[in-house]
Amino acid sequence: MDADRAKRVVAALRAREVMAHLVETGVYEFGIRVVLDEGIEALWDLDGASGLDAEIVSDGVLIGFVPHVPGSENFTEQQIVDSIATTRYSTEGLHPPRDNPPPPSPA
Repeated sequence: MDADRAKRVVAALRAREVMAHLVETGVYEFGIRVVLDEGIEALWDLDGASGLDAEIVSDGVLIGFVPHVPGSENFTEQQIVDSIATTRYSTEGLHPPRDNPPPPSPA
């Protein structure tokens, strides 16, 4: 993701009260860092053909990930913001947003 686009995504996330920050992921490549808890953060990257995904790190150690968000390689900035802002991070696993929620499990 280029710097200008990443800055716009960060600004839009902050407007939605998501603790987002710009992070440099490589030479002229940028991503989004979202603070989840003390010492825990999601490092979001949108790298062209592979789309949107995130690594979850605790004090620099990989502890999980958000898998590729289907179709994200063609997302608009607003769709990127919506995806990052609505991802559920929980102790039961990490779940990217879905277009259709799964059916309820039988009781």
